[in-house]
Amino acid sequence: MTLTPSNKLESTLRALKRIIPQRVFTALQPTYHLLLARVGAIIYHHPSRKLFVVAVTGTKGKSTTTELVRTLFAAAGYKTASLSTIQFCIGTKCTPNKYKMTVPGRFALQQFLREAVDAGCTHAVVEMSSEGAKQFRHVGVDFDALIFTNLQPEHIESHGGMAQYAAAKLSLARALEASPKRPRYIVANMDDAYGKQFLQAVVEVRAPFSLADAEPYTVDDTSVRFLYRRGSLFSVPLPGLFNLRNILGALALGSAMGIPEEVLRKSLEHVPPVAGRAERVERGQAFTVVVDYAHTPDSLRALLETYRNADAARKLICIMGSTGGGRDQWKRPAMGQIADEICDSVYLTNEDPYDEDPTHIVATIAKGFSTQTPTVILNRREAIAAALAEAQKITEHGGEAVVLITGKGTDPYIMGPGGTKEAWSDKQVAEEELGLLLQDKKSAVL
Repeated sequence: MTLTPSNKLESTLRALKRIIPQRVFTALQPTYHLLLARVGAIIYHHPSRKLFVVAVTGTKGKSTTTELVRTLFAAAGYKTASLSTIQFCIGTKCTPNKYKMTVPGRFALQQFLREAVDAGCTHAVVEMSSEGAKQFRHVGVDFDALIFTNLQPEHIESHGGMAQYAAAKLSLARALEASPKRPRYIVANMDDAYGKQFLQAVVEVRAPFSLADAEPYTVDDTSVRFLYRRGSLFSVPLPGLFNLRNILGALALGSAMGIPEEVLRKSLEHVPPVAGRAERVERGQAFTVVVDYAHTPDSLRALLETYRNADAARKLICIMGSTGGGRDQWKRPAMGQIADEICDSVYLTNEDPYDEDPTHIVATIAKGFSTQTPTVILNRREAIAAALAEAQKITEHGGEAVVLITGKGTDPYIMGPGGTKEAWSDKQVAEEELGLLLQDKKSAVL
């Protein structure tokens, strides 16, 4: 589907935005976004009223949890739509999200929900970001449920502080409270410091979850296995402790809604990989290649430790670039320190520099290194090729290696200065470079 609303009101609002002085527009911006949201709901005839709508929010795990809930709903027999950073789905038809934002503006959420209703969907799962909440993109959507995954420092500069960032997330809980739907469900991660605040939402059903619900459990770099609430044994082909938390959030909602546990278990046994989230790239190479969105210190550590703990003997090679230019600069040396601590080899490269000098970005990341010197290759394709070549050499000498390409996941562009952008796919580039690498090896043998 293509989310491109076009109507006279939209054109008028955009024209007004261009002619109003920036200082005045900044002051009026909250009202502007609120007006767009309310008008969009009217234009598309309040589609959320005809759907069971689940919102998913948090710092990490939103996209994966959204995809998992969609899987559970489909297994339960519901025709489901989902909107996430990764893709837009209506039933079984999915298209990549190429907007470089979780929730597109310009009435797009309302249009998406209307298309879902018209296609016969009964349920919708919507990933909600703090930026989207700050711009009132959820206003006019009547929620049935909200899942809170976790809260870690991110977008601090944009929001003005951690308290403001948390408030943006909690505004979604207030929206759930205001929903006329009944019953309403709040699902909250109680292993997170903010979980109790979300669980205080005044709704009919509160569904807390924590790792205690999965004990005993085992995790590695290919799957998680656990006893769900001391009952059925679940085996899910998604790696790492971070995915176990995402799974538990989805299961908590499914259980609260009365979906049979056997349906939940079977639906997750063969759940497909989540694009750009610890996603393996396979071209017949003798080493492991993984693409992941990890772009915060906590998510980077969780990813690296998953692959380090699974096999401490193999070489861990990481490609990273930290966050986009001009954003969350505080976390750059912190992420460098984590990579320095866990990885055997690190390549620093371009990610989304925007208007900031990319050499300055990687130099700031490099400040976190103390035990090794990272390799700086600003051209992202060349950095990926170099890391793959290093892994190939390790395997040719009898060793094992894993290459982790972090920071972009399914991001469709590398954003440059002056609004320029380069079409991009970490997975596609890795596949192409692996193909060249393996072809060169084959030619050398011949």
